[in-house]
Amino acid sequence: MNLYGSRQLWFKLFAGLLAAFSFGMAALPSPGQVEAFQDASTPTGVVITVTYTDPMNVRAGPGTFYDIIGQLFPGDVRSALGISPGREWIQISFESGIGWVYAPYVSISGGELQIIEPPPTPTPLITNTVDPTLAAAFNRQPTETRMPTFTPPPPLSPPRFTPVSAVPTRGVAFGYFVIILGVLGALGLAFSFISKR
Repeated sequence: MNLYGSRQLWFKLFAGLLAAFSFGMAALPSPGQVEAFQDASTPTGVVITVTYTDPMNVRAGPGTFYDIIGQLFPGDVRSALGISPGREWIQISFESGIGWVYAPYVSISGGELQIIEPPPTPTPLITNTVDPTLAAAFNRQPTETRMPTFTPPPPLSPPRFTPVSAVPTRGVAFGYFVIILGVLGALGLAFSFISKR
């Protein structure tokens, strides 16, 4: 890059920074605009301040069955218009309209609120109906039956054992074989000792 090219690069960089600074200064509001914005955004009269720690729903009416129309965040301040007869819901001005917030989640300051009658309860778009023909198919009446009767078991009789008569043994008893085998073993042992000498 030659000297002319580097001067041209520095000139473009300086012109870009000057333009960005000028646009930034022009975008800043004047002190009169700042005061007007603060006056417009700060509600007057009775206000509510959100004390709930999470985002809070704003509903179209005083109850959880009304539609959610927006949310408020912790610390948000809105103008309060009234309170429900049960003092559970507060009507507020919300995005160029009205909304309702749950009273235990906010603090009220600047005066007392008037009781406002809530809007009519929304009717559901779909009503739950049951086809009578279909319901009749599953509605069965139990048939009457005779109650079961108790049949006692047959009486228990203890088993009877008859003594077994002594069976006469035939032949030689097993004990005699053991004695004879012991004697033969002793004779074989004695013979083996004698034959080794």
